[in-house]
Amino acid sequence: MKIQDLQDGDLIFTVGASEIAAAIRAATGSYSHVAIFFNGEIFHATHEKGVVNQDLSDFLQDEDVGYDVYRYPAIEAEAVFKRAKLHLGMPYNFSFYPQSNGFYCSEYIAEILPIFDTIPMQFGDEENQISGFWQEYYRELGLDVPLNQPGTNPSQLAQSRKLIYKGELHD
Repeated sequence: MKIQDLQDGDLIFTVGASEIAAAIRAATGSYSHVAIFFNGEIFHATHEKGVVNQDLSDFLQDEDVGYDVYRYPAIEAEAVFKRAKLHLGMPYNFSFYPQSNGFYCSEYIAEILPIFDTIPMQFGDEENQISGFWQEYYRELGLDVPLNQPGTNPSQLAQSRKLIYKGELHD
């Protein structure tokens, strides 16, 4: 899919190469991040700055690997855009706990585009119910791992039957 074919409300799913991106994929599936496109900009929740909007070109330089585009055909783009802007500046939800202040990426998308169900969160890998990465991550936060708490993840959102896969994004 070409960049100029993006439409307002398109969801862009990425496969990052960072350690946390790999841990997210190991626990949940193909994707490690999700963002939404409006007016040449990307709106998403980032570790570094919380909920932000940025130029598409900057987003494409920041992310590590592939970009897949999905579309929700019944989107009311203007209403979703208004909700997306309401949350700008909110902090990142590092704990991934439901009802925490701020948002992680798929939590933000599910909030502004409320078509997704929550599922029990998973933090395992091929060998453990809770991987070593997540054990250390939550030890440093001083929290229990929110295993099976209600939540979302990018791969789960991408699997929604309400979305249509439009293709890999390229120039």
